[in-house]
Amino acid sequence: MILSNEIPPQSEADLKVYELQADICQTLANPKRLQIVGLLKHGEVSVGEMVKAMGIPKANVSQHLSIMRQKGIIISRREGTTVYYTLASPKITEACSIMRDVLLSLLAGRETLSRNIRAAREKA
Repeated sequence: MILSNEIPPQSEADLKVYELQADICQTLANPKRLQIVGLLKHGEVSVGEMVKAMGIPKANVSQHLSIMRQKGIIISRREGTTVYYTLASPKITEACSIMRDVLLSLLAGRETLSRNIRAAREKA
């Protein structure tokens, strides 16, 4: 067991990294942006392909892409009139997959709890 006086103080650099991490998490805390990450996990995708896959207007897709590009989550390249996007790092997909696994585990736990409660009510 670690006593509170054994915990080392956090540096200013640590605190700044936490702020930046929260900023990235906040950017990804949007279902459409997570959907974009899902579309990009296998490689480069054009804006037109995203519009078709997501079923939302191009202006909305472009707005999400702009925010993600500003935060350094995605990068773009232009080929003629077509703009293609890719993830800046494959670790973004890994992080989102881990969080999805955590969510599914939590939901499974809740479902088990819910089943147990229903079973207990039925016995009563």
